[in-house]
Amino acid sequence: MGKTIAEKIFDAHLVDNPSGDIQVVRLDAVFCHEITTPIAITDLVARGKDRVFDATKIKAVIDHVTPAKDSKTALQGKILRDWARRHNIVDFFDIGRNGVCHAIFPEKGFVRPGYTIIMGDSHTCTHGAFGAFAAGVGTTDLEVGILKGVCAFKKPLSMKVNISGTLARGVYAKDVILALISKIGVNGATNRVMEFSGNVVDAMTMDQRMTLCNMAVEAGATSGICAPDKVTVDYLWPFIEDEYPTKEAALDAFNVFTPDADAAYTDVIEFDVTPLVPQVTFGFKPDQVKPVSDMEGEPIHQVYIGSCTNGRFEDLEIAADIIKGKQIDPGVRAIVSPATPDIYSRALSAGIIKIFMDAGFCVTNPTCGACLGMSNGVLAEGEACAATTNRNFNGRMGKGGMVHLMSPATAAASALTGTISNSPLFQPGGDNQ
Repeated sequence: MGKTIAEKIFDAHLVDNPSGDIQVVRLDAVFCHEITTPIAITDLVARGKDRVFDATKIKAVIDHVTPAKDSKTALQGKILRDWARRHNIVDFFDIGRNGVCHAIFPEKGFVRPGYTIIMGDSHTCTHGAFGAFAAGVGTTDLEVGILKGVCAFKKPLSMKVNISGTLARGVYAKDVILALISKIGVNGATNRVMEFSGNVVDAMTMDQRMTLCNMAVEAGATSGICAPDKVTVDYLWPFIEDEYPTKEAALDAFNVFTPDADAAYTDVIEFDVTPLVPQVTFGFKPDQVKPVSDMEGEPIHQVYIGSCTNGRFEDLEIAADIIKGKQIDPGVRAIVSPATPDIYSRALSAGIIKIFMDAGFCVTNPTCGACLGMSNGVLAEGEACAATTNRNFNGRMGKGGMVHLMSPATAAASALTGTISNSPLFQPGGDNQ
């Protein structure tokens, strides 16, 4: 019997099988940020275990509230900062060099096909776009990972999601994953690895694949994952060109972590996206999704373009194309947060930042703040936000606020009208590839 991507990764990293389907795997990287890691650090210190398994394999960033907004968040940053210095963690990204974790770590080349990665953050599944097994974990598992470089998981069960057809122009990866979550529900992939495949995934850029994998957890998945291919190699080449003589050689090496033709899956989902139209959430669950056309005219108070889901350069470029030369609705406040300093710099050089500012957007530094209702765009009670983020839970962006999840194109169009609106880029039956 053949094996899935996750099974191959686990086999290559297996350290122990203590009981039943529990497998202890060796970790290639432990990612850390200032919200969840300080709890683990403080506990390790209290227990006399203030050590790290390998300082070169730990990557840390201050990204959720940056710069600090109060004494509590300043302390969280200080704990992480002091710990990184204490243990000579070179890959620590402090204020000024920092970006949203799930954008800056891939951007720095820290994610490779076949890697095992954990982080105290549920959207760690983003990194599966590179053919890695990446999962969010709790404090105890994070502590063990930091201290020992291992983590225990149940033997991975995989759900194959075959995404086929042709995306219409103006329909994006965000629309695909929202529609898929609507199709299978928020528990539809619980305790599964969502293995994305099909011609539509093959044609996606790495940015788009990261959007897809980022929201796998919203369907209950442990991780999302895509098979590594030439697109993966091209993205990683600046970081691996000294390790392989050619891109073809790199691809051959990464092919070890592609699924076998006879791999066994717990579920197989066939999803033809040819008829798909732009999507938007309407309630307080990520599977409460409708076509944007069904929600057009619904008033909004804020627009937010950013986050680990849709704050990358391609996302900003798409949004800027829609708002160029126009003004946002006077009843709306619009915020854009490029996900990393490099993305910000590229957008600045390309004139994209100026387009946003000329349209009336507030451009902020890279941060997760608004997404989880901590800073840089918190909603007041009764307000609604058109957001490119990943969660619309009740109170997620502020107590009593409503979050409508959508693509950057839909968010940009909505900023211009002050209501949920389809973008002018949408052309039913067109070709987005």
